[in-house]
Amino acid sequence: MSQTLLLTREPVVNRNRAITANRLIAHAPSVADAVEGLKQFEEEWPRHHSVFLSLGKLVPTVDLLEWTMPDNLMVEIPAPTLAHPKTQELLPQLKAAGVSTCLSWYTADTVLPAEADWRFVIMDQRKEASPLHCPGLSLAWGLKDTPAFDDAIHRGFDGAAGWFFLQGNAPAKQLSPSHAQLVRLLNLVRHNADVKDIEAVLKQDVALSYKLLRYINSAGFGLMCEIQSFRHAVTILGYNNLNKWLSLLLVTASRDPAAPALMQASIARGRLMERVAAPFFDKADHDNLFITGAFSLLPSLLGTSLADLLGEMSLPEPITDALINNEGAYAPFLNLARACERFDPTRLQALVGELTLDNEAVNRALLAGLQFADSLQA
Repeated sequence: MSQTLLLTREPVVNRNRAITANRLIAHAPSVADAVEGLKQFEEEWPRHHSVFLSLGKLVPTVDLLEWTMPDNLMVEIPAPTLAHPKTQELLPQLKAAGVSTCLSWYTADTVLPAEADWRFVIMDQRKEASPLHCPGLSLAWGLKDTPAFDDAIHRGFDGAAGWFFLQGNAPAKQLSPSHAQLVRLLNLVRHNADVKDIEAVLKQDVALSYKLLRYINSAGFGLMCEIQSFRHAVTILGYNNLNKWLSLLLVTASRDPAAPALMQASIARGRLMERVAAPFFDKADHDNLFITGAFSLLPSLLGTSLADLLGEMSLPEPITDALINNEGAYAPFLNLARACERFDPTRLQALVGELTLDNEAVNRALLAGLQFADSLQA
């Protein structure tokens, strides 16, 4: 089993900033090492969207075919490797096997193989400003913020890959009514308020009540019976578990059509932290680890400062320490989750070592987080 593979990820979005695919970057000494590691994750593999597999700085080789690839996998072929004999050997075999390909780092002067069929093309828009004559659906990469994405779409790109949407979102002046309602609910649950008082708040927003019950009954919760009402949920789950699901609801309550990528990132962070840190904490901490990761992107989601938002909520000290001061027991795991979203395997490997984790556990938690986040999409 390969312990040399480390995965990082980024989302792929369409013109409306809705998730189109998930991009996984495999950092390994060789393609064979990457394949050996990837074979371990059939159970956690995210299947809701297409998955682009980038091999980072490696030249793609026929070693990829030693892996029974998931049906939703798309192999990235970097344009600079097209003339390499190992890539030329691989391409017809991928096509014969029915494996889709994505061309990355395309430029206008790229010489393309005659028989290649590219569904998507990733372009570093800092080097190639226009997707004119692009041989597939064009995705801009290297965008610094949301306004840069809007400009790229104006220039003709079909979408983008990367984390640009974490920057440059216009702040709101105050919480929306639905978010304020959820903050109120969270405070009631945390203070063990009477069930009828909590139900009274939920009844004011039927859509939120429905979404909460849908989440609780999802496969991710693993219940043996279907929850029919909030009162039933309290009886079966208790207040502590409900706190996690109301927190999830806060993260996903935005009605902005451009919010899904942020929601996915928030939930995936939370699940990754919950999974990877589980051996280090009592079970009572697991939900708080999830909440820490999920709430780390609330400023971008809700357009309000984290300090102001958390000031309205009654959260445990380890959560606020991690989110506000980057301190405390949860902070190293939040930093690890963030590092999984960057193209910096050296930094990620250092954090893995500091936490005495193994690479497989981190990769498994990353994929499980992504799978869970995608499973909650409508």
